[in-house]
Amino acid sequence: MYRNTHWIDEVKDQETEEVIQEGTPQSAGRFNNMEGGISDAHLAAALLIIQGGLTAAQVEVEEKTVTLSNSQSYPFNNSTQTIALNTVRNFTDYTVEAEITDHDGNVGDVKIFDRMLNGFKVAYDGSAKKATIKLRIKGGM
Repeated sequence: MYRNTHWIDEVKDQETEEVIQEGTPQSAGRFNNMEGGISDAHLAAALLIIQGGLTAAQVEVEEKTVTLSNSQSYPFNNSTQTIALNTVRNFTDYTVEAEITDHDGNVGDVKIFDRMLNGFKVAYDGSAKKATIKLRIKGGM
Protein backbone atom coordinates (compact mmCIF):
# COMPACT_ATOMS: atom_id res chain seq x y z
CA MET A 1 0.00 0.00 0.00
CA TYR A 2 1.35 3.39 -0.96
CA ARG A 3 2.32 5.74 1.88
CA ASN A 4 1.98 9.35 0.77
CA THR A 5 5.03 11.60 1.38
CA HIS A 6 4.43 15.33 1.83
CA TRP A 7 7.46 16.88 0.14
CA ILE A 8 8.78 20.22 1.42
CA ASP A 9 11.35 22.37 -0.41
CA GLU A 10 14.46 23.55 1.35
CA VAL A 11 14.34 27.35 1.63
CA LYS A 12 17.49 29.45 2.09
CA ASP A 13 17.97 33.15 2.62
CA GLN A 14 19.37 34.46 -0.69
CA GLU A 15 21.92 36.76 0.92
CA THR A 16 23.19 34.74 3.86
CA GLU A 17 22.52 31.20 2.54
CA GLU A 18 21.03 30.45 5.98
CA VAL A 19 18.49 27.59 5.89
CA ILE A 20 15.07 28.99 6.74
CA GLN A 21 13.15 25.74 6.16
CA GLU A 22 14.54 22.20 6.11
CA GLY A 23 13.47 20.23 3.03
CA THR A 24 12.20 16.66 3.04
CA PRO A 25 15.17 14.28 3.19
CA GLN A 26 15.79 12.46 -0.09
CA SER A 27 16.59 8.79 0.36
CA ALA A 28 16.33 5.47 -1.43
CA GLY A 29 13.52 4.43 0.92
CA ARG A 30 11.40 7.45 0.02
CA PHE A 31 12.09 7.16 -3.72
CA ASN A 32 11.40 3.38 -3.71
CA ASN A 33 8.10 4.05 -1.93
CA MET A 34 7.22 6.44 -4.76
CA GLU A 35 8.25 3.87 -7.41
CA GLY A 36 6.06 1.24 -5.72
CA GLY A 37 3.09 3.62 -5.70
CA ILE A 38 3.56 4.39 -9.39
CA SER A 39 3.76 0.67 -10.18
CA ASP A 40 0.61 -0.10 -8.16
CA ALA A 41 -1.31 2.72 -9.87
CA HIS A 42 -0.20 1.46 -13.29
CA LEU A 43 -1.36 -2.07 -12.46
CA ALA A 44 -4.72 -0.82 -11.14
CA ALA A 45 -5.27 1.23 -14.30
CA ALA A 46 -4.45 -1.78 -16.51
CA LEU A 47 -6.90 -3.98 -14.58
CA LEU A 48 -9.64 -1.36 -14.94
CA ILE A 49 -9.01 -1.16 -18.68
CA ILE A 50 -9.19 -4.97 -18.99
CA GLN A 51 -12.32 -5.21 -16.84
CA GLY A 52 -13.97 -2.33 -18.69
CA GLY A 53 -13.36 -4.11 -21.98
CA LEU A 54 -15.35 -7.20 -20.99
CA THR A 55 -18.65 -7.52 -22.80
CA ALA A 56 -21.91 -8.26 -21.04
CA ALA A 57 -21.82 -11.78 -22.52
CA GLN A 58 -18.41 -12.42 -20.98
CA VAL A 59 -19.59 -11.65 -17.44
CA GLU A 60 -23.10 -13.09 -17.81
CA VAL A 61 -23.91 -16.09 -15.63
CA GLU A 62 -25.92 -19.01 -16.99
CA GLU A 63 -27.63 -21.01 -14.24
CA LYS A 64 -28.94 -24.55 -14.42
CA THR A 65 -30.34 -26.86 -11.78
CA VAL A 66 -29.99 -30.61 -12.36
CA THR A 67 -30.91 -33.68 -10.38
CA LEU A 68 -28.36 -36.48 -10.65
CA SER A 69 -29.24 -40.07 -9.73
CA ASN A 70 -27.04 -43.00 -8.77
CA SER A 71 -28.40 -46.57 -8.87
CA GLN A 72 -25.15 -48.35 -8.02
CA SER A 73 -23.68 -49.31 -4.64
CA TYR A 74 -20.63 -47.47 -3.31
CA PRO A 75 -17.83 -47.25 -4.44
CA PHE A 76 -19.50 -47.45 -7.87
CA ASN A 77 -21.46 -44.49 -9.20
CA ASN A 78 -23.39 -43.78 -12.39
CA SER A 79 -24.53 -40.23 -11.71
CA THR A 80 -22.90 -38.70 -14.81
CA GLN A 81 -25.15 -36.39 -16.79
CA THR A 82 -24.43 -34.27 -19.87
CA ILE A 83 -25.42 -30.59 -19.54
CA ALA A 84 -26.18 -28.58 -22.68
CA LEU A 85 -25.34 -24.87 -22.55
CA ASN A 86 -27.95 -22.33 -23.68
CA THR A 87 -25.18 -20.18 -25.18
CA VAL A 88 -22.45 -21.86 -27.19
CA ARG A 89 -19.05 -20.70 -25.93
CA ASN A 90 -16.05 -19.58 -27.98
CA PHE A 91 -13.60 -21.25 -25.57
CA THR A 92 -13.72 -24.17 -23.14
CA ASP A 93 -12.07 -22.20 -20.32
CA TYR A 94 -15.42 -21.27 -18.76
CA THR A 95 -15.91 -21.85 -15.05
CA VAL A 96 -18.65 -23.95 -13.52
CA GLU A 97 -19.55 -23.48 -9.86
CA ALA A 98 -21.60 -26.26 -8.27
CA GLU A 99 -23.84 -25.85 -5.23
CA ILE A 100 -25.57 -28.88 -3.73
CA THR A 101 -29.12 -27.81 -2.89
CA ASP A 102 -30.63 -31.20 -1.94
CA HIS A 103 -29.34 -34.75 -1.51
CA ASP A 104 -30.22 -38.24 -0.40
CA GLY A 105 -26.99 -39.50 1.18
CA ASN A 106 -23.30 -38.59 0.95
CA VAL A 107 -22.71 -36.65 -2.30
CA GLY A 108 -18.92 -36.48 -2.02
CA ASP A 109 -17.21 -34.27 -4.61
CA VAL A 110 -19.01 -32.79 -7.60
CA LYS A 111 -16.95 -33.29 -10.75
CA ILE A 112 -17.15 -31.11 -13.89
CA PHE A 113 -15.42 -32.67 -16.89
CA ASP A 114 -15.38 -33.13 -20.68
CA ARG A 115 -15.97 -29.42 -21.32
CA MET A 116 -17.03 -28.64 -24.85
CA LEU A 117 -18.14 -25.38 -26.47
CA ASN A 118 -21.80 -26.41 -26.16
CA GLY A 119 -21.81 -28.34 -22.89
CA PHE A 120 -20.04 -30.46 -20.29
CA LYS A 121 -20.55 -33.46 -18.02
CA VAL A 122 -21.25 -33.38 -14.30
CA ALA A 123 -21.21 -36.17 -11.73
CA TYR A 124 -20.71 -36.75 -8.02
CA ASP A 125 -18.51 -39.45 -6.51
CA GLY A 126 -20.30 -40.22 -3.24
CA SER A 127 -22.83 -42.88 -2.27
CA ALA A 128 -25.95 -40.67 -2.47
CA LYS A 129 -28.88 -42.08 -4.43
CA LYS A 130 -29.84 -38.61 -5.63
CA ALA A 131 -28.48 -35.03 -5.54
CA THR A 132 -29.87 -31.74 -6.83
CA ILE A 133 -27.09 -29.39 -7.91
CA LYS A 134 -27.27 -25.74 -8.94
CA LEU A 135 -24.68 -24.92 -11.61
CA ARG A 136 -23.39 -21.42 -12.41
CA ILE A 137 -21.51 -21.16 -15.73
CA LYS A 138 -19.36 -18.07 -16.43
CA GLY A 139 -16.97 -17.05 -19.18
CA GLY A 140 -15.77 -18.81 -22.29
CA MET A 141 -16.85 -16.00 -24.57
